[in-house]
Amino acid sequence: MTPGGLDEALVEAAQAGSTSAFARLVERHQQPLRAFLRRTCGDWAMADDLAQETFLTAWSRIDLLEAGASVRPWLCGIAYNKHLSALRSAGRERSRERDWEAGKSPSSGAMSDERLTLETAMAGLPPDQRACVALCLAADFSHAEAAQALGLPLGTVKSHVTRGRARLLQVLGGSDDGR
Repeated sequence: MTPGGLDEALVEAAQAGSTSAFARLVERHQQPLRAFLRRTCGDWAMADDLAQETFLTAWSRIDLLEAGASVRPWLCGIAYNKHLSALRSAGRERSRERDWEAGKSPSSGAMSDERLTLETAMAGLPPDQRACVALCLAADFSHAEAAQALGLPLGTVKSHVTRGRARLLQVLGGSDDGR
């Protein structure tokens, strides 16, 4: 049986209610679909989430797939629409956040210039270093607690905190005298 013929048979069975046939369609098309989404959105986690949403939608709309239609382009079309919806949703969320920030009164905890500079400096640290600094310096975790929470060796956490602190002091123009 040709690959297209197998897809047609699986679609027909899935349209008749066979979950195992649909599961075979998922097995056959999930890797190419995930690869398409990863290239499209550039975010592997988001691509995996969108692929799951795509297959859920495909299962609920399998009856709409016409006889003889190719499954892969149909799935990629659903996936691309899911991707566009996610982008629009993220844009709306950013817009709501900007509107909310703009509507806050200055006395409602607006960030000082120092706080903004600190946030910017923190964002410039590598992710592991930022996490160690956030836990040990901002959340008062011990090095051992941070190591356990992050699944990192104790020495690595200590190094990350030391380097991160030095980098923050450098960016913020502070002195390292007050150890």
